[in-house]
Amino acid sequence: MAIQNGRISTDDILDLAITTAKIKDDAVESEKIGANEVLTAAILDANVTNAKLGTDISAAKLTAGTVPDARFPATLPALNGSALTTLNATNLASGTVATARLGTGTANSTVFLRGDSTFAAPASTGIDWQSSVVTASTITVVAGRGYWINTTSNTCTITLPSSANVGDELVFTDFARTWNANAVTIDPQTLNFKGGSGVITFNTKGQSINIVYSGATQGWIPNTDTNYGTGSYSADLLVVGGAGSGGYISAAGQVGGGGGAGGFRTSTQTISRSTVYTITVGAGGAGGTSNNNGSTSSISGSGLTTITSAGGGKGGIADGSNGADGGSGGGGASASGTSGGSGNTPSTSPSQGNNGGTGTTGGSLYVAGGGGGSGSVGVNGSGSIGGNGGNGTSNSITGGAIAYAGGGGGASRQATGAASTAGAGQAGGGDGGSEGGGRTGGNGTVNLGSGGGGAHSFGGQGGNGGSGVVLLSVPTVSYSGATTGSPTITTDGSDTIIKFTGSGTYTG
Repeated sequence: MAIQNGRISTDDILDLAITTAKIKDDAVESEKIGANEVLTAAILDANVTNAKLGTDISAAKLTAGTVPDARFPATLPALNGSALTTLNATNLASGTVATARLGTGTANSTVFLRGDSTFAAPASTGIDWQSSVVTASTITVVAGRGYWINTTSNTCTITLPSSANVGDELVFTDFARTWNANAVTIDPQTLNFKGGSGVITFNTKGQSINIVYSGATQGWIPNTDTNYGTGSYSADLLVVGGAGSGGYISAAGQVGGGGGAGGFRTSTQTISRSTVYTITVGAGGAGGTSNNNGSTSSISGSGLTTITSAGGGKGGIADGSNGADGGSGGGGASASGTSGGSGNTPSTSPSQGNNGGTGTTGGSLYVAGGGGGSGSVGVNGSGSIGGNGGNGTSNSITGGAIAYAGGGGGASRQATGAASTAGAGQAGGGDGGSEGGGRTGGNGTVNLGSGGGGAHSFGGQGGNGGSGVVLLSVPTVSYSGATTGSPTITTDGSDTIIKFTGSGTYTG
C-alpha cells in the first residue's frame, strides 16, 4: 500500500528497526546531528585524522602526558634570554646558578655585587652622625660616621678602624670648643695618617676633622689641610762626639798622653711628625804621626733643644805638652808639670765629660796621663805606669748595656830599657804604648767615642780616636721610617732604635 508523504511518524518506527544498512551513504547531514550528540564511544579508534582537526587546539585540550617525546623534533631551537619572561627566584632550585656565572668576590654587610659583575663597597652616601656626644677618654670609631667629641673634663684618644676601604670617611667635631684645653689624639693603629705612622694630636679650639682613607701609601688624609694639628711623641736620644787621638812622639825619650773621649749626652725630648731632624756624627781624631781632636756630634730640628756633644781632646805630644780640652780632656805627655786637658768643654749640665790625667818624668821613668772619660777623670801617670783612661758610661738605649766614651791610656817608658806598664784604655779606648807591649798606641773603637792610646818613644805613633754615634729610641707605633744616611734600624720591645754612625736625617 502506498504511504502518503509525511504520514510515517516516530511512533510508527519500531525500536532498532532502522539499521545502518537502511541508511543511504551521505544521507545523514550535519544539520540532522544535534549538539553534543556524537559521543566518544561513537567514534572508532583512529577515525579522527589530521584533516579533521581544526587550528584551535590549545594546551587546555591536551591531557597531561599525552604528547610523547617522539612528537618533539630531534633538535630544539636555541633558547635565549628573550624567551624567559617570567623567570623568578621560585623557578630556580637552590644551587642551580653556578658561582662562575657571578662576579668574583663575596657579598657581605658592606660589599655588594655591582652591575659590571664585580663586588665592591658602595660609594659613600653621606656621614651617619651619632646622636650621643662622646665624653669618654677613649673611643673606637666606625667608618662612615660623624662624632661629637666633648673634652670639657678630659682628653680623648680616638682609635681608628684597624682596616679601611678607599673612600671610607670619618668626621670629628669639637662639641664644647675645648680641644685647646684638652686635646684629641687620633691613633690610626697600623694604617698611615698623612703618609706616616703613629698618633697625631689636634688641639685647636672649635676644630672639625674630616678625614678620608686614600689607600695604604698615604692612609687617612684630611679633606682640607688647614690647622690639622701636630702629631708628637717622646723619644730617647744619645749623642756621643768623636774622641781625640793619642799623643805622638816629637822628642826622643818622651811618651804621649791618652786621647780624651768624645762628649757623652742623653736626653728625652718630644719629636714632632713631619719635622726633619738633622744628625751629625763626629769623626775620631786621626793619630799616627800627628794628633787631633775629635769632631762634634749633634742632633737638631725645629722644636727640639739641640744636643751637641763636643769632640774629645787629643793627648799631649811627647815634647812635654798638655792634653787638649774637649768633651773629655786628653792626657798630658811625660814631662814635669804637664797637665791633662779640661773636660766638659764647652760647659754643659749635666757634664758631658771629664779632665785628662797628668803626665810626669822622674829619673829614668817617663809616664803620660790617661785621657778623660765620660764617667771619670783620666788617671795620672805614676812611677813606671802610664795613666789609665777615664771610665766610660753604660747606657741601654739599644736594649743591652753598652759603655760609651772611655778615655785612651797614657804611654810609659824606662830609659834603662826595662819593661814599663802602659795605661789601659776604657770602654773601647786604646791602650797606651810601652817598652814591652808595643810602642804604638791602640785605636779607640769606632762609634763608641773612646780615645786613642798615647805613643811610646822611638818611632811610636798615637792611636786614632774612635768616631762618635747618635741614637734615637722611638715608639715603634710612631716610627716614620723616613731617614737618610743609612742608619741601622733595630727594635727592642715596643721601641725602634735608629743608630746613626754617619751623618743623616730623621723625619718624625
